[in-house]
Amino acid sequence: MKLAVRFITLLLVISAAACATQPPRFRDEASARLQQLRLEGGERLHPNEYAGTLQAFFKGDALLVANEREEAERYFQLTLLKAELLEKTLDEEKAREKAARELAEEERRRAEHEKKALEEAERRAKAKAAAEERARREAAEAERRRAKTQKEPQLVPSYTVRRGESLPLIASRPEVYGDRSLWPLLYRANRDQIRDPRHIWPGQVLRIPRNQGRDDISEARRYAQEHPLH
Repeated sequence: MKLAVRFITLLLVISAAACATQPPRFRDEASARLQQLRLEGGERLHPNEYAGTLQAFFKGDALLVANEREEAERYFQLTLLKAELLEKTLDEEKAREKAARELAEEERRRAEHEKKALEEAERRAKAKAAAEERARREAAEAERRRAKTQKEPQLVPSYTVRRGESLPLIASRPEVYGDRSLWPLLYRANRDQIRDPRHIWPGQVLRIPRNQGRDDISEARRYAQEHPLH
């Protein structure tokens, strides 16, 4: 930084002296390029290259003061060449930085997209698992109700006698009483069409009494024990 300040001070001094005569045609252009380089960060980013460019300009101004105009012109041209090279370096670095920023931004967008896709996949997986669990519970409940229905057969109000059946066999059926010893209940309810409990006929429709009291059931079992049907 001290070197740059000294160079700038010297530049002002030499420039003031050079202004007394007509400057070479490349001097003003070289001075403008140096100022532009400093504004673009050349002095900060590449101090050595910038100092070398500035020294070439100062050398040209020194030769101009010594009235060696042709030699001074060559140093101003050298200043422009060095400035052009430094500008190219700065432009390449800016292009790389821009590409790096664009790549970082692209990576950020890609990572954000992947994150959202992952979150969506997880949400769908959870929803699918919840739906499958709900379906499993519903299927289990349906199976439980079906099993319960099978275990608890639907009771019928009447029964049509089939060939080879007897009152104890009919009473033992789950949809009737599920207990063969309750056949007397059938016999008593159908006395109008059964004369002898040992003889019933296919096609007869027997009424099946329901809501019998404990005494009726006990009496039926006692009667069945005393009058067994074979």
